[in-house]
Amino acid sequence: MKTRAKTRARQDEILKLLKQAGRAMVEDLAERLDTTPQTIRKDLTALAEDNQIIRFHGGATLAAGTEYAGFDVRKEIMRDEKEAIGATIAAQIPNHATVILNGGTTTMAVARHLVHHVGLSVLVDSVNVANVLRSFPGVQVVVPAGSVRGADGAILGSVAVDFIRRFRADIAVVGAAAMGRDGDLVDYDLEESAVSAAIMASARTVILALDSSKFGSFAPVSFGALHEVTFLVTDAQFDPAMKALAADSGVGFLAAG
Repeated sequence: MKTRAKTRARQDEILKLLKQAGRAMVEDLAERLDTTPQTIRKDLTALAEDNQIIRFHGGATLAAGTEYAGFDVRKEIMRDEKEAIGATIAAQIPNHATVILNGGTTTMAVARHLVHHVGLSVLVDSVNVANVLRSFPGVQVVVPAGSVRGADGAILGSVAVDFIRRFRADIAVVGAAAMGRDGDLVDYDLEESAVSAAIMASARTVILALDSSKFGSFAPVSFGALHEVTFLVTDAQFDPAMKALAADSGVGFLAAG
């Protein structure tokens, strides 16, 4: 019984560390928790089987949907996968287009890969994403009016929604906190969901940027459904059921990396 309690306490500490940092390596966790790498690997396997974390070679990241982590933590969750998704989506965006990006860590990765585009007009609902784009010579950045959320720089509120609804973009790129196995697109915040729904309604082509850890996860507020988007772009670790759902929904599917 003592051993089980000790194991549970160690796994709780691992989760706490991942919620603070987003990702961690086996060797660092072993040193931090004064145990062996083999023990940490067993703990990570147990946590992964419980869908609380995602394993990668040499470490783990916090699974999407276990708890709404802060922006800096979310940037580290599936970081390499998000970067690959960002590069893949940016390659689908032509020069001289009008684009809308919602605020998020995956759409921020898309923004970073627009550095060599020219003639883009990009509307973003995040001061963090706008800050990434503002120095790119070929990009004109537009931000809506509204309230800026201190935690992550998202621009929210009815004024922002009304502003976005006035646009008719060539392409919208949206992220989500999670996508259910029924294709429901969900988030944690009601105001943020309203902004994302307005973005989807304002573009001819809608690209959903969703790393594979978010498939089948949960968040409480729905803002759309998979069949409303044009393309789903995810990473190479995708669940085959994700691709099948896209096909059933009449949605294009791209796996990055």
